[in-house]
Amino acid sequence: MTALAEALAAIPEDLRDVLRSSHFDEARLVAMSQRIGAAGPEGNRVRGRVEPPAPGDVLDVDGAHAEAGRAMIARGEVAFCVLAGGMATRMGGVVKALVEVLPGMTFLDYRLREAELTGTGALWLMTSWATNAALTAAIGSRPATCFGQDVSLRLTPEGGLFLDEHGRPSPYAPGHGDLPDALVRSGLLDAFLARGGKTVWIANIDNLGANVDPAVLGAHLAHGAPVSVEVVDKVGADKGGIPARLDGRPQILEEFRLPTSFDASTVRTFNTNTFLVDARALRDLSMAWTYFEVRKKVGGAEVVQFERLLGELTASLSTRFLRVPREGAQTRFLPVKDGAELEARRKEIDLVAHARGVL
Repeated sequence: MTALAEALAAIPEDLRDVLRSSHFDEARLVAMSQRIGAAGPEGNRVRGRVEPPAPGDVLDVDGAHAEAGRAMIARGEVAFCVLAGGMATRMGGVVKALVEVLPGMTFLDYRLREAELTGTGALWLMTSWATNAALTAAIGSRPATCFGQDVSLRLTPEGGLFLDEHGRPSPYAPGHGDLPDALVRSGLLDAFLARGGKTVWIANIDNLGANVDPAVLGAHLAHGAPVSVEVVDKVGADKGGIPARLDGRPQILEEFRLPTSFDASTVRTFNTNTFLVDARALRDLSMAWTYFEVRKKVGGAEVVQFERLLGELTASLSTRFLRVPREGAQTRFLPVKDGAELEARRKEIDLVAHARGVL
């Protein structure tokens, strides 16, 4: 038995219950521990020919098909799925969805009010072991459903089990790439399809610009591919996952995955992590996910996490990119990563909330 396997066998029973209920894969963790640092940063880079998007890959949303989108929403064919597994470590380690974004209104309250206004029949929240209980309690009898993503354990750079300052293993949620598997596992997707559901709209809890919008939905329906990804124009030195072509196929590529020979700044749009996905294609998705090695600091110590990214589904499903606004009352990109950014964006959030009738 390896040192890691021995450490895993000695995990306290209360943590073992958490791991068991959140689909911890011990065999995968042991296998990944054996390749830490093997390829360095180069191990995360894609192999193949990377090119900028071709004409027709990035489409502008002009509202021409808004009526089709409006009709689809009215028929209950759209589910809005919010990524709510994160703890706001830069806001004091609280459940981010329960942070007050406007006076008397949390991120969660805002999303529930949006769903009511847009007539979205299904509001789902992907939670983690760290957020599920608090969000379930906060939702109460309101119309939303939580489902849980996976959990894993942090490792040391040497491949051992990382222990925090209390001598306990340190769990984490291994990325929003958990969503397809977790959603299928929940049964929500099959039930949605059974009642005629067509499109799953996915967005971050902290991007209040991204809502269910008839014009964006209509543009998604019009191009016919199973996946649309919302992108915005870059401003200055903005960085993030970009729309690109890998061996001729349109997909989202994070900058750390690009070959060193490709200059990401030549692509002037980037991914907002908002996806519209054909529900049946999402349910039937079968792909080998990549778990990327990520180095972080926890309590001053370097740790290794393996995470998967939702954008990788564009490697398996035909995708188009929808360019959406990022300024003014029409913005669809209002990310809030920490307290300072929340304070800086409050006026914009208030403007959008009034424009959409949330306030």
